[in-house]
Amino acid sequence: MKVCIHRGTQEVGGTCIEIESGGKRIVLDVGLPLDAESSKRHLPKVKGFRKPDDSLLAVVLSHPHQDHYGLSRYLPPEIQMIVGAAAERILKASALFTPTGAVFKHVLHLAHGKRLDIGPFAITPYLNDHSAYDAYSLLIESGRHRLFYSGDFRGHGRKSASFERFLKYPPSDVDVLLMEGTTIGRSGSAAPFQTEQELEQDFVEHIRKTKGMALVWTSGQNIDRLVTIYKAAKRSGRQLIMDMYTAEILRETGNPNLPQGTWDGVRVFLPDSQKQQVKKNGQYELTKSYSSVRIYPEDLAYEASRSVMLFRPSMSRDVERAGCLNGARLIYSLWRGYLKQEKQRPFLEWLAKHDIPLVHCHTSGHASPQDLQRYAKAIGPKMLVPIHSFETKRFKEYFDNVEMKQDGQWWEVTSG
Repeated sequence: MKVCIHRGTQEVGGTCIEIESGGKRIVLDVGLPLDAESSKRHLPKVKGFRKPDDSLLAVVLSHPHQDHYGLSRYLPPEIQMIVGAAAERILKASALFTPTGAVFKHVLHLAHGKRLDIGPFAITPYLNDHSAYDAYSLLIESGRHRLFYSGDFRGHGRKSASFERFLKYPPSDVDVLLMEGTTIGRSGSAAPFQTEQELEQDFVEHIRKTKGMALVWTSGQNIDRLVTIYKAAKRSGRQLIMDMYTAEILRETGNPNLPQGTWDGVRVFLPDSQKQQVKKNGQYELTKSYSSVRIYPEDLAYEASRSVMLFRPSMSRDVERAGCLNGARLIYSLWRGYLKQEKQRPFLEWLAKHDIPLVHCHTSGHASPQDLQRYAKAIGPKMLVPIHSFETKRFKEYFDNVEMKQDGQWWEVTSG
């Protein structure tokens, strides 16, 4: 078994790993770099990515985050894709509203513990606790070689029990562990990370301090966080207003235990940008399915003080026109670093113009350094290769058997 990490040995995001055995190949993830605009020119130089190649058997997507699937739209449609069933539905629903979604022609599905045989490769998925829904780590076997790809994971989310169960029953005899380390070197990572349950209480406190509309900026695909916000809104005696895109993402999880746009205490709003996409794609039946729970711009001002509204900067004009910003507060529930990007400056100026305070209420979608150490110790690989981190050089401070690799470098997996 030979491996080439095309992107990921020096950065978070843009992950792409090619594995070869017996002249056949699979690829794990084909992500968009965090600092790049979507473009075919960012596709790694993998045979079969630009024109069909019979030796490329499949592309496996570990989870539906852009930095792991974002360049898949540029692949030839003939390529066999392998992804979680719910993740595929989420990406398809996303494609109705945003250019970042994805629709695949040939798909096989990942399911926890269910082995897939693809040519000389055996792929066994393990469900991860992560901020993306239907996220997996992957055991790749070929001959006597065993490689484990962590994907993205954490141990403090709403699926933390699955993380603890994994630590008790990890895969054995792993030759190589490709392990993410997003939080290595980040400020504040020495202390234990807040759980989603602890974060829920913080949300409740922020909502109760808000006289008007509580606006929450978070990812519409962070299902754990959406559950947290729904529970906090309910505990605060407020209704949750979600945009139609988020309502569709939740519906397409296929999990009836997750908050839905049709639940009591939930209303669905269609921002102008999403309305244009509905018209463009002719998805009028979609809007009809939410007709009984729709809330319209003219209702927002009256409902403001009793509502928590999922929000993103593209909706600024919608809420401004609706006149529902008196006494509003923005609860920001994403990585703080995004706010430092130059492209966010106009939005921050918009907040200041409307005298809307911003508070940060977030916990990482990635494992703390302490949980990364527990994870690596449980697996006990013969070799640990750092990926998905800006601080891969610091892995040796935390883990044993670390071996650095470079982007574009081919190397062999050994069983010694």
